[in-house]
Amino acid sequence: MPDPAKSHRLRIGRFSEPSRIYLITTNTHERAPIFSDFHLGRLVVWQFRLAQSQGLANSLAWVVMPDHFHWLVELQKGSLGDLMCQVKSKSTRSVNGATGRKGRLWQTSFHDRALRKEDDLVKMARYVVANPLRAGLVERIGDYPLWDAIWL
Repeated sequence: MPDPAKSHRLRIGRFSEPSRIYLITTNTHERAPIFSDFHLGRLVVWQFRLAQSQGLANSLAWVVMPDHFHWLVELQKGSLGDLMCQVKSKSTRSVNGATGRKGRLWQTSFHDRALRKEDDLVKMARYVVANPLRAGLVERIGDYPLWDAIWL
């Protein structure tokens, strides 16, 4: 579990820029494998799609793993903090409502990496969606239900 006294370091120097592409990663609270139940993972996916339909972000690639997600996203409006607050709070309400659980679903912070235009976005998308393979959850990415990428 991250040291709360050090979690503020994830926010130092964070700058949100519309049209910038970011790789965002966040973990479930205490790395609980909530999304081993793929139906619950779909509730997170719904929030990615909602953010896109609201014009907040364009989803380029994502994967929802049992205890975290990776999201390659082009920020459209607002800040990364606002985007993540919406996705995390709404998915928490959905998951808690579906399971009868209470309390936190996500760790407080998230990690983001701003990508340069010259970064190979397709390579990054492949990295994102290959997470289930590297974790040994499946033998073929097509066997894992919680991923998507606009290029693949």
